[in-house]
Amino acid sequence: MVNKTFQYDFNDLKLSVSQIENVIGYKEGEDREIVTDLIEEILKESQEISNIKAQYTIFNDVQFDSETKSVEISKIRFNIKKIVFGQIKKSESVAIFLCTAGEEIGIRSRKAMQERDFLRGYIYDVVGSEIVEAAADLMQKELEKAAISTGKKITNRYSPGYCGWDVAEQHKLFQLVPYNYCGIRLTPSALMDPEKSVSGIIGIGEKVKSNPYSCSICDLKDCIYRKAREKKS
Repeated sequence: MVNKTFQYDFNDLKLSVSQIENVIGYKEGEDREIVTDLIEEILKESQEISNIKAQYTIFNDVQFDSETKSVEISKIRFNIKKIVFGQIKKSESVAIFLCTAGEEIGIRSRKAMQERDFLRGYIYDVVGSEIVEAAADLMQKELEKAAISTGKKITNRYSPGYCGWDVAEQHKLFQLVPYNYCGIRLTPSALMDPEKSVSGIIGIGEKVKSNPYSCSICDLKDCIYRKAREKKS
């Protein structure tokens, strides 16, 4: 079993104002000076408050069941459903990963919302999501490098709650990692704390592949990231 831990500096993520504006949904030429100034302020603030961590653990004991569209990892069965199964079924091993932006940005988002400063609260929320996704991208690149060094490739990352995979299976996923892994705890309702965290699975093997535009296989139609990427493309 291989376990890797990463601590990232906010500047490693290379987040930009235009990236946040794109996720929010601003169009070219729209008057957005107030929002731009607020995004700049929150990005600068995020350099001080973020506690960005990522970890992955590789499991070699995996078995796939094409009839039930499930995978068994170290004797724990995950009903990952058709979409995720189709993407990782050729894997020889899998990486279970967790990543977090830390708790402070979520706290500030909730506080702003409670104070009815909804725009600030929303931007905190979007920036927090972008932080954790960018950190997960960096973690995934490290995993890909490690895989390539052994002649293998990796799939995209897939998380409970997406592509038909029941979010309740977070409880099973957390059984495979140490308690408080990456500083993340799981609530009884299968939500992560800090809330700006992601978890999931990545396939590893000689015959797997990654998809450059993973939104095309996802069944979540109202995701703001899908809309942002479609707009960008």
